[in-house]
Amino acid sequence: MTTIKTVSVQEFAKKLNLQIIREGVGVVELSSISVSRPGLQLAGYYEKFANRRVQIIGYAEHEFIKSLPEKARYKAVNQLFEKDINCLIIARGLDVLEEIDVLAQEYNCPVFVSQKVTTVLIHDLLMYLSIELAPSGKVHGVLLDVYGVGVLITGKAGIGKSETALELISRGHRLVADDTVVLHTDGERIIGSAPENIRYYMEVRGVGIINVKTMYGSTSVRDEKTVNMIVELLPWTNDLEYDRLGNERYYTKLLDSQVVTYKIPVQSGRNIPAIIEAASKKYRLEQQLGMSVAEELISKAFTSKE
Repeated sequence: MTTIKTVSVQEFAKKLNLQIIREGVGVVELSSISVSRPGLQLAGYYEKFANRRVQIIGYAEHEFIKSLPEKARYKAVNQLFEKDINCLIIARGLDVLEEIDVLAQEYNCPVFVSQKVTTVLIHDLLMYLSIELAPSGKVHGVLLDVYGVGVLITGKAGIGKSETALELISRGHRLVADDTVVLHTDGERIIGSAPENIRYYMEVRGVGIINVKTMYGSTSVRDEKTVNMIVELLPWTNDLEYDRLGNERYYTKLLDSQVVTYKIPVQSGRNIPAIIEAASKKYRLEQQLGMSVAEELISKAFTSKE
């Protein structure tokens, strides 16, 4: 299914450092991470034309339009706009031709000018579009940076996620998001952040809402973090057997990716923050050194029996 995102003309221009020539409908609809330079289209060839991509006029296209007789120039530009393009960007700070300005107003199409050379503009657009159109979602939990590892704490309401996070913050670790974690991917990583309106805030039962950045300082928070592992807090029950060696691997699916998950039972007297710190250090060792303590122990036990 195609991801479609609508951004305001002002936001689009700000993100890409563009000058707004015509606001048109006031929004730009983004649906493709690719862009289009409509050189063939200006020459009259519209087979397989991707009209909903961002359209870019570079030096070659600009000079081709200028070279046309007046009537042919108007016809070429008119054909482009009548294909319901979502916007047009003129690169290199080139002049906005009269036909483009007049027809953009007639068709209510946003038009921008960029001072960047065409190749740089395309690169920046591809980077911007890949982020804006990346799969995204929200999860309920707390995201922290623990020893450089992005730890997403999940579990049922009331199990102690925020209280555990608060203890970790007091130990020098950093809060990213509490209660609602916004997720997106850059193609390789899953990145989490907080909704803008609740960034740096936490709800602590019995105390209320606190501002972590104000109380603990700017080093106690960060705006976003890669989600490296999930810690799922579970109510302790004697009916279940829990992994004691750590040789069983659990994963949770987030945005079509599998994220390693530690299932930690919560019981009175268990130091959950210390356990999460240990899990984070273990994750770093396994990722950086490729070592598994459980496999190492099992190997030693097998060798000793021989």
